[in-house]
Amino acid sequence: MKMVLFGPPGAGKGTQAEVLVKRLGIPAISTGDMLRDAVKRGTPIGLEAKAFMDAGKLVPDDVIIGIVTERVSREDCANGYILDGVPRTVPQAEALDKQGVGIDFVIAIDVDEDLIFKRLGGRRACLNCGATYHVSFKPPAKEGICNNCGTELVTRTDDKQEAIKTRLKAYAKDTEPLIDYYKAQGKFHLMDGSKDLMDLNEEICNLVK
Repeated sequence: MKMVLFGPPGAGKGTQAEVLVKRLGIPAISTGDMLRDAVKRGTPIGLEAKAFMDAGKLVPDDVIIGIVTERVSREDCANGYILDGVPRTVPQAEALDKQGVGIDFVIAIDVDEDLIFKRLGGRRACLNCGATYHVSFKPPAKEGICNNCGTELVTRTDDKQEAIKTRLKAYAKDTEPLIDYYKAQGKFHLMDGSKDLMDLNEEICNLVK
């Protein structure tokens, strides 16, 4: 089972991927994970990516695609994988197709903008231990204070209103065109991301079985 998950910021695709890994027994692979792994392992393409990262530059598409191609060829992906964060654009999708990276299902998790702002705007993070909370869905025991280490919680820069607007504009411009691309291939499926986590997960599992 070879799957792509994508959706706007706040769609919860990362959480869905975590649950799907346990239920389907295949790895979830995010762009960040692949880059860090390739750099750590010192592969030729990982070293190439590291040069861009060390210089504070974006890793080019051809390097990203090379890392994805190498990663999905490894033994733990023999029965399938979940790609999270790649492809992000139509050129990336075209490059994956040219490299023969198999994709059976493309699942987009759709969420209303009001809910996105509620989800992201309500998140609070502990910069000391990395724990995350939400003012409505997962509040700390003491308002504004981390349960684990007692550090004051903050709103991350990318969860502030203007940053969310910028992220949504980038998603609409760069990633939404993937919908038509994969529709033309008969692989695209749209899911309602406002549903309960496990209800949505059940729908995805029923679709891909």
